Amino acid sequence: MALTTPEWLTKRGCGLRPNPDGVSWSVLFDAEPQYLLTPVPAAGGYNCKVLQTINGNRLDRGEVYPSADDALRGGLEDLRKALGW
Repeated sequence: MALTTPEWLTKRGCGLRPNPDGVSWSVLFDAEPQYLLTPVPAAGGYNCKVLQTINGNRLDRGEVYPSADDALRGGLEDLRKALGW
C-alpha cells in the first residue's frame, strides 16, 4: 500500500510509518507511535480500525470503503476529525 503522510500531520511534526506486518500503519508524534491504522474486511469492502495505542480506544466511525487503501485514507480522516484538526 502506498500512503503518504498528509499535510495536516507533517505541519504538526507528526509522521506516518508502515508497520512490519505489511498491513497496518502507525501515526507518530515525536517519533513515538500514538495511533494504529489497520484496514480490515467489512461488508464486501474494507473498514479502517483506528486505535489509540496508549489505551486501545477506537476512534473510527465504521465506514466501509471499496479498497484497503481507501479505508486507510478514511481512517486518517477519522483520526483528523477525532483530534479536531
